[in-house]
Amino acid sequence: MEDEVDRLVAAWRRERPDLDVEPLEVLSRVSRLARHLDRARRLAFSEHQLEPWEFDVLTSLRRAGAPYQLSPGQLLTQTLVTSGTMTNRIDRLTKKGLVERLPDPSDRRGVLVRLTPEGRDRADEALAGLLAQERAILAQLSRGQRGELAALLRRLTAPFDNLPG
Repeated sequence: MEDEVDRLVAAWRRERPDLDVEPLEVLSRVSRLARHLDRARRLAFSEHQLEPWEFDVLTSLRRAGAPYQLSPGQLLTQTLVTSGTMTNRIDRLTKKGLVERLPDPSDRRGVLVRLTPEGRDRADEALAGLLAQERAILAQLSRGQRGELAALLRRLTAPFDNLPG
């Protein structure tokens, strides 16, 4: 089965035989797959009236376990945004009734961000929708192939996950 990347690689090999274009065979496919995944994610989230960034914050809180709360600093670490961006996101989610700010009992100056019941429901529903979209994307692969692909991608991504800053 030939795909668009095969055609792209063949064209580069014809036009630039002096270059080793083998990385394109893997990374162009990863890039194309990422675009398809982004579309699927946006569709799954829009069905639940969520933006991707809203899903990220809500599911960070949901994964924390009961009582589904984190400090803004913990949310920064999980979502990789600046403190100003996170403050704005918390404000917007609070106005929508999806999270609430509470005083941090262990730090009089601190706050905790907690999922509201509606925020939890929306996060759960959107996650179920996302997983359905992702299962459809992976349907061509057997369980073993999915495991093998996950292991190979982990080898490529792990060094980036452990970079400082």
